[in-house]
Parts: sequence; structure tokens; C-alpha cells
Amino acid sequence: MIARQSYLLLTSLAAGFALAGCTIIPPAEPQSAPLPPQEQTNDAPTGEQAPLTYAALGQSVDVDGPRVMPLEVLEDSRCPMNARCVWAGQVRLRIRIDLGSGSTTREIASGKPLQVADGSLELVEVRPDRVAGGESGGVIDPGTYRFGFRFMGGL
Repeated sequence: MIARQSYLLLTSLAAGFALAGCTIIPPAEPQSAPLPPQEQTNDAPTGEQAPLTYAALGQSVDVDGPRVMPLEVLEDSRCPMNARCVWAGQVRLRIRIDLGSGSTTREIASGKPLQVADGSLELVEVRPDRVAGGESGGVIDPGTYRFGFRFMGGL
């Protein structure tokens, strides 16, 4: 009898932990104003980091050396801004990189620098934030994505 009660308690706890992985907070208004097609910001107060260069899907931009064009969102598993998640998630893109020596198609993931020529290209920021629930069901229209890239190094 004690073993059965212990089993039921452990099963209940395991189910509770599994359901607690991602909790939705009341919906917030999604970002409605589209961002400019290309925007450069320097988010480092000391000027030590290169500025971010933003691009939309299908837009080719110069990122301090290489030209980068986001082609396709392969994954957007970011935690919605109105939820608490165990894992922050990531964004993976298929991009085209144009260098003086030619073009290549590569995959890049947010927060994971990609070796390009003699430097590294990083997907630093993705806009808009994901929102759980609401009219869109948490799905982002591909035309509203803006990807903030940074290149560290030199060509």
C-alpha cells in the first residue's frame, strides 16, 4: 500500500514538473509597427562591439564586410515574451553570404557565431518578439521578421 502511494505521489510530481516547463502570462500587445528595412544601432556603450545591421527575409545587407541575406527561417523556438520557459529557445536561419570570392549558403543559429572568412558572423537579435496566444496563435508573419547581425573581424 505504501509503495502504491509513493508511486502515485512520484507520478503526480513528474506530471506537475512536465507541465511547468512553459507557463503563459496574460497576452501582451504584439509589436505592430514594422521596423525599417535596414537599421544600424550600436548597443555597446564603450564602442568595443560592431553595430548591429538589420535585414528582412530576402534583403541583402552589408554587415561590416560580408553581404548577408536571410533566406528562410528554419526554426523559431524562442520563449514567448509573455511566458516563462525552461529554455530560452533559438532562431535558426538559412542565409546567403556574399564575399569578394563568391557566395555560399549557410545555416546560422542565434547566439552561435559562424566563422566567415577571417572573422565571425553572429545573429544577435531577432524582432519581433514571439507572443503566446492572441489572434495569431503565436505565429509570426515572415514579412515582419528583422534579424540583427554583427560581424567581428576584417576582410
